[in-house]
Amino acid sequence: MKIGCNLDKIIFITGGMKSGKSEFAEYLGTKIKKLTYIALSDERLEDIAWQKKIIKHRLRRPKEWKLVETNNLIRTLEREEDSILIDSIGGFIMENINNDDEEWNDKISLLLDLLKKRINITLIVGEQVGWSLVSEYEIGNKYIERIGVLQKEITKISQENWLTINGRAIKLDNISFEIPI
Repeated sequence: MKIGCNLDKIIFITGGMKSGKSEFAEYLGTKIKKLTYIALSDERLEDIAWQKKIIKHRLRRPKEWKLVETNNLIRTLEREEDSILIDSIGGFIMENINNDDEEWNDKISLLLDLLKKRINITLIVGEQVGWSLVSEYEIGNKYIERIGVLQKEITKISQENWLTINGRAIKLDNISFEIPI
């Protein structure tokens, strides 16, 4: 697998839980000379399973990558100029889950504008949700709807779009077309 030399490229990698999306994004990231890894999440110090997952991710990443652990993607994008890997966009949704629709739409617009203005490679990991169960909770459905909308918009501005499933990566651009709305 080769990444081209185009330095204004957005590459979006999406998939379900344990599909290999982070590993694939990290593999692509190893092909880039200077990379900042943006881990979007709260620390959740009381959540032992989450802490184990974070440790596993940290051990897997190359030590020369710069690491930014944050829940404020907008501020980080305004500051970071190097190539970046965002893992994962669901953290952006959670940070803004309580925003009303107008605030949410403003945040999406700002995020997309910042991504389009970047001059270095941007790898974005996103979760696929909502393939089966409908949440019995309003907040769960709000998350599913918002991540679906945001990921459609990210796909539109990405030069490469990948789906990971069962440890395999499928380049969606080669086998799909955009659904006319």
